[in-house]
Amino acid sequence: MKFYKKSYLPLFLGIACAFGIFLGAKLNFSNGSESLFASNPKKEKLNRLIDYIDYEYVDQVNTDSIVDVTVDGILENLDPHSTYIPQSEYKAVAENMKGDFVGIGVSFYTIRDTISVINTIEGGPSEKSGIVGGDRILYADNIKLFGNNVTNDSLSNFLKGKRNTNVTLTVYRPSEDKTFKTTIKRGDVPLKSVDAFYMLTDELGYIKMNRFAESTYTEFKQALTTLQQQGATELAIDLRGNPGGYIGQTTKIIDEFLEDDKLILFTKNKKGKVENTYATRSGNFEDGGIYVLIDETSASASEIIAGAIQDNDRGLIIGRRSYGKGLVQREMALGDGSAVRLTIARYYTPTGRSIQKPYENGNDAYFSDYLNRYKNGELISQDSITVADSLKFRTPKGKIVYGGGGIIPDIFIPKDTSYESESIRFLLRSGFMNRFVFNLLEKNRDFYTRLSFNEFVEKELITNATAQEFINYTANQGYRLQVKNHLPDLKRYLKATMAQQLYGSNAFEKLVNEDDAFIKKVIKISTEDASRFLD
Repeated sequence: MKFYKKSYLPLFLGIACAFGIFLGAKLNFSNGSESLFASNPKKEKLNRLIDYIDYEYVDQVNTDSIVDVTVDGILENLDPHSTYIPQSEYKAVAENMKGDFVGIGVSFYTIRDTISVINTIEGGPSEKSGIVGGDRILYADNIKLFGNNVTNDSLSNFLKGKRNTNVTLTVYRPSEDKTFKTTIKRGDVPLKSVDAFYMLTDELGYIKMNRFAESTYTEFKQALTTLQQQGATELAIDLRGNPGGYIGQTTKIIDEFLEDDKLILFTKNKKGKVENTYATRSGNFEDGGIYVLIDETSASASEIIAGAIQDNDRGLIIGRRSYGKGLVQREMALGDGSAVRLTIARYYTPTGRSIQKPYENGNDAYFSDYLNRYKNGELISQDSITVADSLKFRTPKGKIVYGGGGIIPDIFIPKDTSYESESIRFLLRSGFMNRFVFNLLEKNRDFYTRLSFNEFVEKELITNATAQEFINYTANQGYRLQVKNHLPDLKRYLKATMAQQLYGSNAFEKLVNEDDAFIKKVIKISTEDASRFLD
């Protein structure tokens, strides 16, 4: 984060290393550690230096910015995952991990200077009040929300507020050409961790999770129970792209699959103190088949699940080598609304593996690991994965597993690294596709909203001409898209994006997974004798 002018860079670098001691005096722990940061001459010296800069330095310098830059610099030199959360970002970060926020619950674009509702968030106040996709929100309590001077941040501030407070919206609905008012009581808007859950076959259920937040286990348990009621005796857990989160939520999920007293993981701090986490009697899926789907972006808590399942010979890991994050962070307040997430321990899988990849060569090299995997070919061939015999471990049934950098899957799925495929995924992430589909729906929203999901799936709503229209749309935005060999993929993603805006994330995943290599492999194994893969 660049809070400083370049002309002050030498000054900041000069005090950065020493300022770590000063930081200690400012830390505010709730665990009784204040005595660790008692006053001493070194801290007083640095406090005095900050005072001199504040009162005597020739130019005006924001010393708060110096502190922010210094904290960042200190943490960058520890490990890649010890991070600083400035006061300005803390609320958003906390909301994301809490699992909900207070507001009215809509996703929106600003189109021609007006709030246009993409869809309402399931379980939020707007859904209950009758707001629908395509509605334009014109006023909130007589405050005009349209115009060139209104930013997305200010719009969010008008719509968010304190729990149980009312906001009266003036809404224009183009599909009915009418304007109306509705009063919405602000409330908890869920931020879902479980993107989708549904049955892949009569016996095989599927759950996809995007992170491990405070609400993840509750969401997962509800999904699992529903799938069991629908006949699931096997379960595919999709952790592709899941960066991790709270370990406590993770261990609760693993506990559903492991017998009492099975080791889930253990942690070790710098003093050598080991803490073991075991499964309890509360598991409700201890006999069902388990398949864990991972890729190169599955990290941290996702790897804890994969490691516990693999090391206990409990199921199959399918995909590509995971990210390789085996460090544990604890969030610690700094007393001014900011915080640090400091690495306090390493975690190990049940066989004793540390799956943390090396970071001795600095953060740039560490975060460039994906590029190295791309270049050495391991994304398309398991034989290209480098392993060290010194990091070889064995599971109770004798299967060989490796530490040193991620979880290596039992069954490898190569990545489509073609330019065309990567381009489609980029456009999906960038928002191009969402905006194009929203405009497409706007042309005949009444028709689309009358379709049931089954009718939607059966109809050819995305034609070759529609795909070409999207290609032209991206070209107008300055992006040249070539999909000659991947036209079916482009059409499927466009239709899935449309389904997401109409029916939610569950519908999106169902359509995307129709031709997914991971899902095809899981279904194939499930219908055959999966036990032979565990010998």
